[in-house]
Amino acid sequence: MANEDSGAPSNAPEISVSELSANLKRTVEDAFGYVRVRGEISGYRGPHSSGHAYFSLKDESARLDAVVWKGTFGRMKFKPEEGMEVIATGKITTYAGKSSYQIVIDALEPAGAGALLAQLEERRKRLAAEGLFDQARKKKIPFLPEVIGVVTSPTGSVIRDILHRLSDRFPRRVLVWPVRVQGETSAAEVAAAIHGFNTLEIGGALPRPDVLIVARGGGSLEDLWSFNDEAVVRAVAASQIPVISAVGHETDTTLIDFAADLRAPTPTGAAEFAVPVRTELLANVGSCGARLIGALGRYVDRKRTELRSAARALGTPEALLATPRQKFDTLAARLGPALVANERTKRIEFSKAASRLQPGVLMQRIERGGERLTALVDRKTRALFGLMQNTRRRLDHAHGLLNAYSYQSVLERGFAVVLDAKGGVVRASASISSGDALTLRFKDGETGAVATSGTPKPKAPAKKPGGQDDLFS
Repeated sequence: MANEDSGAPSNAPEISVSELSANLKRTVEDAFGYVRVRGEISGYRGPHSSGHAYFSLKDESARLDAVVWKGTFGRMKFKPEEGMEVIATGKITTYAGKSSYQIVIDALEPAGAGALLAQLEERRKRLAAEGLFDQARKKKIPFLPEVIGVVTSPTGSVIRDILHRLSDRFPRRVLVWPVRVQGETSAAEVAAAIHGFNTLEIGGALPRPDVLIVARGGGSLEDLWSFNDEAVVRAVAASQIPVISAVGHETDTTLIDFAADLRAPTPTGAAEFAVPVRTELLANVGSCGARLIGALGRYVDRKRTELRSAARALGTPEALLATPRQKFDTLAARLGPALVANERTKRIEFSKAASRLQPGVLMQRIERGGERLTALVDRKTRALFGLMQNTRRRLDHAHGLLNAYSYQSVLERGFAVVLDAKGGVVRASASISSGDALTLRFKDGETGAVATSGTPKPKAPAKKPGGQDDLFS
């Protein structure tokens, strides 16, 4: 091989960048066709607009780019989450556009139960911080629902246990929304079932349930993982119908247990919480009816005894009316003498009044009244005469002032008033022009006059023949 520093041509074959990238891709894919890689998800921001998901897997000292194609992402049971430790299964390939290598993931699973529990606790705290588990949000379970909606698998023992217990306690109408309770599509189906029950119209052809039971049998943490899904928890929290959660055994706990309005230890327990025992209700109603009849009988007996006691205290009608009748007789006996005495008193008062009405006394009163009337008439006449005299003097005084200030008196002394052509009074000589027509008013009449002096009137400019003005005038 020639020395590179010497500038001699090399006998190595030349290949393009694309060919080199393709050779590297084949080499890497042949060597790492199937790998399982454990690491922590980093840089995950959700699926891209294309549906693919891009992120990285990292550990303490290295980072590996990762991609999940759209079709694979939709089938995944566990979706990627930032910071989640996972085991990714796939193949290593290269990406020539960035001269980098990456893993194309076909399957994704949490790195052990510890990772699932850590993810579960993180999700529980986040949803609790949003208030989805608050006690104030929880609704009361109806005492005796007419329709019960059940979200569970239609083929398992859970639905048979629920129906059997409902039949034993209090038969009710049951609507079952069949769903998968495990697997990739389980969470979406359960959330859709809860939402579907809530969209039913009240009084519609398919009745809306009064209470919902979300149920599943026991299993491992992975088996119950669908009921820890965030979409399912939010659907339970948003349900307008009260929800009873019955997932797993009594020791199993899922996130919908916190969001539900009531948690049952088992599906059979959920049926017991949903309805009361019919025989116990009938016995209770019968007991209450017997107690009510006994209480009414005792109440009637007590009132009858009270009535008899009150009747004995009241006595007979004759005894009750004896005192009023005696009082009436006494007053009736006093009524005759009282009327006679009253008539005698009124007669005396009438005689006294008649003595004051003698004709002589009346004449004296009439004469005194006539004298008072004559005096009042005289006073009125004098007052009217004085008022007329005073008014006449004021009128004469005003007439004298009017004559003194009137211009007629000035004319009587030999003066005249000068009026212009419009009849207005000329008050100054400056307002008269030479040739103005004037009127002189004397005490015995008026005469016309023409002003011979004063401010001359301006003459109109001369016009040329034809009616046009002279521009040089």
